[in-house]
Amino acid sequence: MGRRAESIETRRKLLEILRILRESEMPLGARVISEELRRRGFDIKERAVRYHLSFLDAMGFTEKHGRRGRTITELGLRELEEASLEERLGSVRVRIEELMFLTTFDPLSKEGNVVVNVALVDKRDFERLMDVFEELSTYAVSNYVKIVDEEERVGGLFVPPGKVAIANICSITIDGVLVKSGIPVEPRYSGIVKISGGKPQRFIDVISYEGTSVDPTRVFMSKRVTSVCDVLTKGTGRVIANYREIPAIALEKAARVIKSLEAAGIAGVITFGTCHSVLGIPLLRGRAGIPVYAGVNAFAAAEERGIKTETLPMHTVMPFKELKPP
Repeated sequence: MGRRAESIETRRKLLEILRILRESEMPLGARVISEELRRRGFDIKERAVRYHLSFLDAMGFTEKHGRRGRTITELGLRELEEASLEERLGSVRVRIEELMFLTTFDPLSKEGNVVVNVALVDKRDFERLMDVFEELSTYAVSNYVKIVDEEERVGGLFVPPGKVAIANICSITIDGVLVKSGIPVEPRYSGIVKISGGKPQRFIDVISYEGTSVDPTRVFMSKRVTSVCDVLTKGTGRVIANYREIPAIALEKAARVIKSLEAAGIAGVITFGTCHSVLGIPLLRGRAGIPVYAGVNAFAAAEERGIKTETLPMHTVMPFKELKPP
């Protein structure tokens, strides 16, 4: 199906339609499928759903039952299984590399695209979430955000009625700017860093980007292993950080680039390391480690305060000029 689909976005919609049909015990029509897709964040009209269903019929993935609607076929079930396997074998690192390439931000002019995380929250929780952004500075990448209202779109995501989307800067932006400056960057891990006395101690858990289709930061948030609010109030706790490596010979140049990013309002770098280990992660000779606080720490802190969010790490890129301090 991937070769015939017009785009990655179209493929996502086709697979989601198959998932909806698989979950149903009865045939479903285009109207019901369109409503369910909208509930899942896809902005797609009933007419477009009919077009996609015709395509799925032609491929043998769905079967039409008159006015009652469609069901998924055995061939459609196998297609979903193969797609799931493809996703599992895919790497988050590939997505990171794509976003690094799409980053065009220039710290000196403050122009160009940055990578952003996006979170959906109920409108009634919006002010409380903004309070979190105002408090969180040291343990995030930036306090710049973009607010997207209900029934608008951000990076292909449709904001449902009663919700609001908040986009904030992802640490992958730093990697993209380093790469554009001629510095090779190797994304390695996402993990949990222990903070004590207001100072980072070491990574106590890490997940490699290699060979996983699920962003590790989403895993850590779903497990609720952070204590960002404790770090803010007591100086001790656990936060999410990402770890990348560069050639040690490029460290001096990287330091200059990172300083220019900080002047532009994009920070979060914890330390530089060229010794045997960096915050407990072993380091090979000739390499330098750069751990950076994750932008999603703001959303993790919100969750700790009882604000329910649907967080999409490294969701898309957008012009930096569209983001403002809260």
